[in-house]
Amino acid sequence: MTQKIHHLVGDKTERFEDVVLPHLDAAHGLARWLTRNEQDAEDAVQDAALRALRYFRTFTGGSGRAWFLTIVRNTCCDLHGGCLEGRTEPFDEELHSSGGTLSDPEAALSDTDTAALIARAMSGLPARSRELLTRRELEGLSYRELAHVMGIPIGTVMSGLSRAREAFRHALGDDVSASLSLASRKAS
Repeated sequence: MTQKIHHLVGDKTERFEDVVLPHLDAAHGLARWLTRNEQDAEDAVQDAALRALRYFRTFTGGSGRAWFLTIVRNTCCDLHGGCLEGRTEPFDEELHSSGGTLSDPEAALSDTDTAALIARAMSGLPARSRELLTRRELEGLSYRELAHVMGIPIGTVMSGLSRAREAFRHALGDDVSASLSLASRKAS
């Protein structure tokens, strides 16, 4: 029989299962993004879940998601000696090959081109800007959760997101302009 871990917060009892487990997918997404490696991400989430269980008594309430994602982020940094910047992603044959026939090759090509433009624009941003945009726009973290996860003031989150969005728009605009210019040269 599974033993349930309870923790008294204020006047209510929080359960580990309710605070941490609903956020395993978000934790995996964060770990995958930080480590850029599926196996390392799985290891990091497992270690983070164990840490969260071990230190559940320190949870003081509030956002369980932010609390757990902070543990995941710190675990990823610990696993990689605090240096996650500059890591390269290995080529994944399964991810980058087409296993079947595409129902609409033109749409698939357009989606691939769009994804490549976004990836190039994101790769040109500083690591902090990439992390802010990814966590906010893809993971849906609130400003408060971002501040908690990243260990920075909420005002810094807001100004950092503003600068990151502007830099992304600029980088994306440059990439789109370059792509259009190349396409027009090819058409001539």
